[in-house]
Amino acid sequence: MSEHSASEADVRAVAARAREAAADLALQSRARKDAALHAMAETLVGATDEVLAANARDLAAGRAAGLSDALLDRLALDPDRVAAMAQGLRDVAALPDPVGEVLRGYTQPNGLQIRQIRVPFGVVAMIYEARPNVTVDAAGLALKSGNAALLRGSGTAYHSNRALVDVLAGAAASAGLPRDAVQLVPGTDRASVGHLLRARGLVDLIIPRGGAGLIGYVVENATVPVIETGVGNVHVYVDAAADLDVAERIVLNAKTSRPSVCNAAETLLVHRAVADAFVARIAKALAAAGVTVHGDAAFIAEGAVPATDDDWAAEYLSLDMAAAVVDDLDAALAHIRRWSSGHTEAIVTRDLQAAQRFVAAVDSAAVMVNASTRFTDGGEFGFGAEIGISTQKLHARGPMGLAELTSTKWVVTGDGQVR
Repeated sequence: MSEHSASEADVRAVAARAREAAADLALQSRARKDAALHAMAETLVGATDEVLAANARDLAAGRAAGLSDALLDRLALDPDRVAAMAQGLRDVAALPDPVGEVLRGYTQPNGLQIRQIRVPFGVVAMIYEARPNVTVDAAGLALKSGNAALLRGSGTAYHSNRALVDVLAGAAASAGLPRDAVQLVPGTDRASVGHLLRARGLVDLIIPRGGAGLIGYVVENATVPVIETGVGNVHVYVDAAADLDVAERIVLNAKTSRPSVCNAAETLLVHRAVADAFVARIAKALAAAGVTVHGDAAFIAEGAVPATDDDWAAEYLSLDMAAAVVDDLDAALAHIRRWSSGHTEAIVTRDLQAAQRFVAAVDSAAVMVNASTRFTDGGEFGFGAEIGISTQKLHARGPMGLAELTSTKWVVTGDGQVR
């Protein structure tokens, strides 16, 4: 087996070892899991040079292959990003353990005590693109929630992910947990992904995280249950009652603070009542920040290039933004309803009724009122880290943390009752 290809037997063997590890993890105390997370964090910081050397190999190969600047940014690690990943592990350790939490509990008239409690899924597989930090976030969240992690990053990040998994698995083992609790799925070609998608009975859950092509492939081909994460065609709507200083600050942050991520804003909608005061102002500010605006007539008059339907549908992941003037709140909602991917939408307004209507009418996983869309993030929500952002409506929606990596079981306690 090479690093490029793996047989079905290779993939299933890794999954089988993960299943054994999951059975052990399900019984571990919070103290043991937290100690392992701290060991993983400290070992990761100590291995920064080795991790960055592996990442440099991936970056060099990515540049040679012509990867876009956005993908190279997602792929790149530096000492600060490694330190942030380690801190994410410590943050997860500080969170309550979801395993064993009682969601419902009551006593039946016949004396049976019935409780619904959180339990681990078992083996959770992540399939993701480019970003090596997902390797660490996923491993930490899976371990804390009692799950074994199977990690399948993209071929572009192979050396980075290999180095990270070696560090994390070794640290977990040194803390007394199974080394196979964190494993890299062998192979970097699509065939190995296919083997993983069909490992029903060995893998309990698959979470894809990446572009529309990857997610679509996983959803359409998996026999293992999937939680679908989605692309981020994210909108900011500036209402008639907006504070325009706040609006400018939010739009610039949502678009430019890190354009390559899914919670970055891709479309700006401006109420016609404030268009004269705001369009030229925001167009100038976006241009100064290096953003290319793809706009309607009002924005074209301020230097934008003409927008097409492809622009309204785009997740740019770059310094590009679609922009339009809309007649009113209803027109903004209609635009969002047609083009949104269901990730995050924001309204900037001082009108409480407008904010309430927007929140009620928008059908997305997260809705921001007078705040940047960049806050749709597990860390910003207080999860410590996130496994992904779900745009589906079953089980988990929005940023997914520890609770979303658990299922439930019913525990019924009696004293001899029979039916």
